[in-house]
Amino acid sequence: MEYPCIFLHMWEPFRQQLISNHKFYVEQAQKRLLSQFEDISGEADKYAEEWLSRASQWFDPDRHDPDDFQVQAYDESIDFYGLLTDMHNQTRLSVIAGMYHEWDKQLRDWISGILINHCMGGRETKTAIWKATFDQILDLLKCFDWQVREQPYFAQIDACRLVVNAYKHGLGDSLIKLKRKYPQFLKDILGGGLPADELDPFLDYTHLKVVDEDLATFSNAIIAFWN
Repeated sequence: MEYPCIFLHMWEPFRQQLISNHKFYVEQAQKRLLSQFEDISGEADKYAEEWLSRASQWFDPDRHDPDDFQVQAYDESIDFYGLLTDMHNQTRLSVIAGMYHEWDKQLRDWISGILINHCMGGRETKTAIWKATFDQILDLLKCFDWQVREQPYFAQIDACRLVVNAYKHGLGDSLIKLKRKYPQFLKDILGGGLPADELDPFLDYTHLKVVDEDLATFSNAIIAFWN
């Protein structure tokens, strides 16, 4: 009876450690960072009240209309809400970027270790793995009969990669690919529900938009990959 030769093998305790560390990162990021944005509306209302309190010292009933102060306080709260919302999105993107880059480094480190151990490679092998593009890494895994591109989780990892690269590099190939493949991560700045191709001239990296569900989806895809 013939047994297949297993070239890529991951020690199970090591696999579980990778997954455990990944889950810890996501859970703590939600607890320590993202949870601070849970009540943006309430904070904006409080900001309006504080603005009114500060501005009251300048109120002169003979010259000012109280409604004008109320309107100004509302406008101030809207600006505050918008700034906090943008900060929330930027924080979430930063968390996703850290999560993706850690996965990418762990994958390259593991592959280079496997190749060196099996092929008696050395520094050149490790350097080649770390210089390889994402597609080249996938092609290498395909040579070992690991068809990553055909797995259910691949689209989520691919989307995560493009979101992170567009966030990091701004205008570039990743943004172009993101528009074409995963336009849902670029917010509709015209508010008309237009498809990405019609909005294309107006969209850039400043319009990246992710939500908590996206973080969970990307995280689950990475866990599925390691499993």
